Amino acid sequence: MGIQFTKNRYGKLQTLLMLVVVLAIVSGSLDSSAGMPGLDKKVAFSPGERFVYRGRWGVLRAGEVTLEVLPKETINGLETYHFTMITKTNDVVDLLYKIRERQDSYIDANITHSILYKKKTESKHPRDIIVNFNWAKREATYANFGEKTAPIHILPGTFDPLALFFILRLQDFRENSVIEIPVTDGNMNIGVKATVAKRETITVEEKSYDTFAVTPDMERLENVVKKSDDPQLKIWFTADDKKIPVRIQSKVGIVSFIFELVSVAP
Repeated sequence: MGIQFTKNRYGKLQTLLMLVVVLAIVSGSLDSSAGMPGLDKKVAFSPGERFVYRGRWGVLRAGEVTLEVLPKETINGLETYHFTMITKTNDVVDLLYKIRERQDSYIDANITHSILYKKKTESKHPRDIIVNFNWAKREATYANFGEKTAPIHILPGTFDPLALFFILRLQDFRENSVIEIPVTDGNMNIGVKATVAKRETITVEEKSYDTFAVTPDMERLENVVKKSDDPQLKIWFTADDKKIPVRIQSKVGIVSFIFELVSVAP
């Protein structure tokens, strides 16, 4: 099936994949039945987990992001993990670009692919997005405020943008290695190549962490967008079984944001 893309839509997916860069003031094929190569046997997350991050743009506080693993749900007869991310700008940033956003990701209990993805945004550019994954046809269908676009063909083992954040936590991090994961937002397919750097100790909220820095490189599979157009994202995960993301740095052009962990539950 031929897939048509626009640069504008690609920009939207870039923003999704950057996870929390939505606060910006300026606007390998996997076997879906066998799990992911390099996947840790011990699942790093479980229902009830909740992380809170505080964002800043230079010296300015930008807002807050909450990542949470909710109780498992059954969708179309399938047991799923349910992830959510809630993003909100603070009072200062609200004056420039107010955002209240919630994303929900549902992946199968075997952690092999996404089942459903939702995104609802209250801002100057509101969104009410639902992406349904049809694995019998290997298709994803995007809808915004109920208006659907034509289904697109997806690769086996494809995840949604929010799920990517959790799937990275299941990988066996090794220095100077590269992890490949296919991702879609229902509009297009993206090949994510995440490079794992050397271990390093960083300080967040006066606490030291032994971490791996992971840099996801997001390329449209058709490779028709210039490299210079790509955003930059870097995530520091703890070098233990939990692989907790303690710092997230994102950059688009000259605009750079840093989000650091301020609260963990349980």
